[in-house]
Amino acid sequence: MLNVSQIISMKSKKKIVILTAYDSLMASLLEASGVDIILVGDSAGMIFAGHDTTIPVTMEDMLYHGKAVKRGTKDTFIVMDMPFMSYQASVEEALKNAGRLMKDTQANAVKLEGGEEIIPQIKALVKAGIPVMGHIGLQPQSVNIYGGYPVQGESEKEKNELIKSAKLLQEAGVFAIVLEKTKKETAKAITKSVRVPVIGIGAGKDCDGQVLVTQDMLGFFEKFSPKFVKKYENIARKIKKAVKTYALEVRTGKFPGNKNSF
Repeated sequence: MLNVSQIISMKSKKKIVILTAYDSLMASLLEASGVDIILVGDSAGMIFAGHDTTIPVTMEDMLYHGKAVKRGTKDTFIVMDMPFMSYQASVEEALKNAGRLMKDTQANAVKLEGGEEIIPQIKALVKAGIPVMGHIGLQPQSVNIYGGYPVQGESEKEKNELIKSAKLLQEAGVFAIVLEKTKKETAKAITKSVRVPVIGIGAGKDCDGQVLVTQDMLGFFEKFSPKFVKKYENIARKIKKAVKTYALEVRTGKFPGNKNSF
């Protein structure tokens, strides 16, 4: 299993591969396929539970998914998203909830969305021995402020603000930073400005690694596909084809056959 020091040392040397998982089976498949890190994302609220945003996700939700993912892996580094309002209110809340995520799921790190406003929380977590991954650029938990999911870092001012945020996160002790839906030129500048790995999701090829929602890149969704997602499969089509074949065979009496009977 990778450790924090090894992940930091991969910057500019070896691209870091991250995918999401919310259940034991998917986690085991990702581990067998050689990903570097599994992110138990609060995107589970949208992918698994069918919510429109990540806002409704609770600590109990994350604990459930984190435990399931851990049971499906043996030696893959696991990062847990801290859900909305589990850390923003105070340092004390952040410590309590991050500690609970780490203890109950046996994950290796937590991820927090935000910049300068959560530096005290990050410093406290790191001081307590909890590895922290940062997250700037588009922050899905702030969808109600954005009024959607706009591209970040388009102006020089936004670019400089993101660079400042990245440096503040680095100084606070994060071991890596996720940079979401950000102009590729800005992402390149941010990546060069810090000593810790920058992990892109819709932030161009110059980041130190990439993360995607697994169900996005496997093509589970047919109606919605973000521009930054490359579909490596069309699982939705294959599932529907298989289920239709199964249904036909059940209705015509072809299944179960002798081979499927005792």
